[in-house]
Amino acid sequence: MIAPRLPRVGTLDAWRAAAKRLAAARVDPAEVEWGLEGEAAPLFAAPLDDLPEPTRALRVPRAFPDLARTLIPERTHLGLSTAYELVLRLQSEPRFLENRADPAVARAERIAKAIRRDIHKMHAFVRFKEQHGRADRRMFTAWFEPDHRIEEAAAPFFADRFGDMDWTIRTPEVAIRFREGALELVAQDGSRPDEGDEMEGLWTTYYGSIFNPARLKPDAMRAEMPKKYWRNLPEAAAIPDLIANARSRVAEMHEAGLTPAAPAIARGPAPEDTTMKMPAQHDLFGSQTLDEVAESASACTRCPLYSDATQVVFGEGPRSASVMFVGEQPGDKEDLAGRPFVGPAGQMFTDCAERVGIDRDDYYVTNAVKHFKFVLRGRRRIHQRPAASEVNACNWWLQQELQMVDPKLVVAMGATALHALTGNGAGILKRRGGVEQTRDGRPCLVTVHPSYLLRLPDEDLRMAEIEKFEADLRRVHDLVREAAA
Repeated sequence: MIAPRLPRVGTLDAWRAAAKRLAAARVDPAEVEWGLEGEAAPLFAAPLDDLPEPTRALRVPRAFPDLARTLIPERTHLGLSTAYELVLRLQSEPRFLENRADPAVARAERIAKAIRRDIHKMHAFVRFKEQHGRADRRMFTAWFEPDHRIEEAAAPFFADRFGDMDWTIRTPEVAIRFREGALELVAQDGSRPDEGDEMEGLWTTYYGSIFNPARLKPDAMRAEMPKKYWRNLPEAAAIPDLIANARSRVAEMHEAGLTPAAPAIARGPAPEDTTMKMPAQHDLFGSQTLDEVAESASACTRCPLYSDATQVVFGEGPRSASVMFVGEQPGDKEDLAGRPFVGPAGQMFTDCAERVGIDRDDYYVTNAVKHFKFVLRGRRRIHQRPAASEVNACNWWLQQELQMVDPKLVVAMGATALHALTGNGAGILKRRGGVEQTRDGRPCLVTVHPSYLLRLPDEDLRMAEIEKFEADLRRVHDLVREAAA
């Protein structure tokens, strides 16, 4: 029996070094008991250093390092042992990871899913409160209790998002510190601070005031914000009372009835044209703004893509834009920046638009799918086309954008956008340049996605296709005038 004991911080690197030595010696997984430093080892366990140094590198597919990185944080050490079992088998069965029916592969996928969900919840439920720090740099602290040892995996997200301030996130076992651009993790015992602050009290009051008892769905709420995370949230103390009193508050709302509208302001005589008009489509959402819809979308879990993407990438542009350009989904650059069309395809679109007299800032740009779908290859995130079910799930947000912006013309760039807008994305190259109708009856100009132009290997063909794309864009101004006539 060999019992490697790994550090609490730097676990992945230590596991990798131990796994190389164990696999080189062909040590059976059943003869390895993984654990962390400070945990007792079996009485007669042999030292890891007794094994010879590996003389050659291990052979693993490109996807394995990222899978191993996801398995290592598992709390019970089953992830450590599963990762070693996989790496050992890969030496003799280089393609066995493709067999999802294999018990070890299925187990690895279950563990990885649980770890990814835990990381996602940490990203969503950490609550900072401000501390006194230097006058020129704000300082914050937070407390979180993860299910697994995910601090090292989750920390870069917070460093990217909150790089303009100093902060510390404490967990029961690790302190994550960010000071003047430097990220540091320290293994140390921690406990949840008892004291609150004024901001937590203000936030709890606000949360209670926006809580709508008539729309309460406790099961759905607990599915997205499981009760085990409530201890990390300042507003959680108010949730039980809000749920318990929901029925009585709904009854009070019924008894109170509708609030009378404010008296109308006199506006002088009516114009000659007194034809009754239907309200604009965005009025159907009452007083909700597009920014509020975008904020709601940031917590979207309507399809599984939310679990791996960094963030929702909502549309941007003038709220009264006459044209809405719709692409497929965010790419790697967009996923990190939180803005649509800022990567290579976005630059291609912007350059082509400028050459035909279209200022992108004058129009609304968005995507049919708001989360980045990708597959990991080493450290690269390779784009994957969204499935029809994912496009349909995200159509909820696209339809809200359409109704609130209310463009006179929609431009479908690519098959996925065309499917989302019209219900049929087939035959994009045959349909390009044509004007069709969206599901809600708007004129829709069909063209290719800018990424299609980037993928063309032949330079002459690429230039010809770019000219066709620009010809499609030149029609935008005329089509808007036609729609307004």
